[in-house]
Amino acid sequence: MTGLFPPGKGGGEDVAYGGKGKGILIHTLTEGGGMPLANSTTPANGNEREQVIPLLDKVKLKTLKPGRPRKRIKVLAADKGYDSKQKRADLRKRGIRPQIPKRVWKTKKNTRLTHQNFCS
Repeated sequence: MTGLFPPGKGGGEDVAYGGKGKGILIHTLTEGGGMPLANSTTPANGNEREQVIPLLDKVKLKTLKPGRPRKRIKVLAADKGYDSKQKRADLRKRGIRPQIPKRVWKTKKNTRLTHQNFCS
C-alpha cells in the first residue's frame, strides 16, 4: 500500500536528531494493567530521565468514590535507562518505591593473564 501518505520533509520544534536519526520520543506512564495514565513527547536528543517527575505530576486518577481523589502512586517500575541516584531519591521523597534495575558498568578489573594462571 504505497501512495497513501505523501512524502514530507518532516521537522518542527519538537523534532531533533537522536541516536537513531531524526525524530521524537514518546514517554508514557501506564498502570500495571497497561492503561495509560500520562503522555508527553520530547525531541529525540532529550534526556529521558528528566521526564519521570513531570509525567508523575500529570497523573490524575479518577475514582468513583466520594471525597478527595487519590493520586498517589505507590511503586514505579522502569527500565535501567531511567536509573540514577537522584531520581531514586526524588521518588522516595514523594513516597514512591522505585523498582528500577541498576545499570551495570563494564570495567576492566585485572583481566591480564599471568604466567601463574597457566602453570597452576
